[in-house]
Amino acid sequence: MTHEVVVVGGGPVGLLSAVLLADGGVDVVVLERRRERSTRPKAIGVHAPGVMALREAGVLAELERAGTRITGGEVGVAGRRLGRLRFAEASAVLSVPQHLVEAALERRLGELAPTALRRGIEVVDLAQGPDGVRLRFADGGELVARTAIVADGVRSRLRTRLGIAWRRRPGVARYAMADLTGPGDGIARLHFEAGGVVEALPLPDGRRWVVHLADRDPGEALDAAGFTAIVAERVGVRLAGVPEPSEFLASQHVAGRLVAGRVVLAGDAAHEVSPIGGQGMTLGFLDALALAEALPGALASSAGGDLAAPLARYERQRRRAAIRACRRARFNMAMGAPARGIRLALRNAAVRLLAVPPMRAMLAGVFTMRGL
Repeated sequence: MTHEVVVVGGGPVGLLSAVLLADGGVDVVVLERRRERSTRPKAIGVHAPGVMALREAGVLAELERAGTRITGGEVGVAGRRLGRLRFAEASAVLSVPQHLVEAALERRLGELAPTALRRGIEVVDLAQGPDGVRLRFADGGELVARTAIVADGVRSRLRTRLGIAWRRRPGVARYAMADLTGPGDGIARLHFEAGGVVEALPLPDGRRWVVHLADRDPGEALDAAGFTAIVAERVGVRLAGVPEPSEFLASQHVAGRLVAGRVVLAGDAAHEVSPIGGQGMTLGFLDALALAEALPGALASSAGGDLAAPLARYERQRRRAAIRACRRARFNMAMGAPARGIRLALRNAAVRLLAVPPMRAMLAGVFTMRGL
């Protein structure tokens, strides 16, 4: 049997793509290597364009009940508040753990296409013909579809198999994060301290704390006590009950091309954007929306599915968006890097300038991902 669309990767972008396509009457199947959904801390921020995508998928109400709204941000240094942003209601960021997003999308896909999601299948290779794509599995199985969406993450094996370059974009830094339970107020707090940024981001039941690790040896492991000490030293807050922190390297890449014949890249397989600023998941959701708009008509055309033109438009638009997102994330990373002396003074002055009209409205648009 030949399916219309196969999605490789059952993360949030792959699942959203499948939900939107299935809702539009497309025969879609999702292949996911993991047998169970991971619940470890990952992305939490869904900006306004991503919220629109979740509404289109029919899962927004459920996720709003499970999440919390980030309605503004504050920037400070050395105990002083340098600026404050308030987001319009339509621009508020939805904070909800990624595994809850995946669970909601998986349930919705089960309603639309009960057998679409297939877990425990590792795709190791693919080959294209004039009318479709043949995927080969690690266990020797195969599947044929008229087109394939590759959403298998930053380390995409299939992107490599297709010979698509993974091009580095400026911006790289090391961070650690820890999620703590407790009261919240919907305000994201960014402390641009001399030793590096400390972020406190609202979660549904607490806050996510993120610290810049520029001053630490990359080979030196950071435990809960070390994380607590960094926060206390930089912002004077003594956290209690800190779990083992997760360290990560924030780097940026954009694929040299997003389309190869009948295969299209989406989400982290197409672009890696620094999580500082929380743009990655929303950027992938916009990929899914664009594919849901481009594919159904082409697949249903009397010519048997002329995919070249709509996929070319997708590639142009989404690569431009990814490059813009990388630039914005690079700005966020630069603002949060360690700074001392004249550089620290200049950064503080810039923050004050950006926090007053009319620059404040522009900055709010950047932080809420308008224009992507």
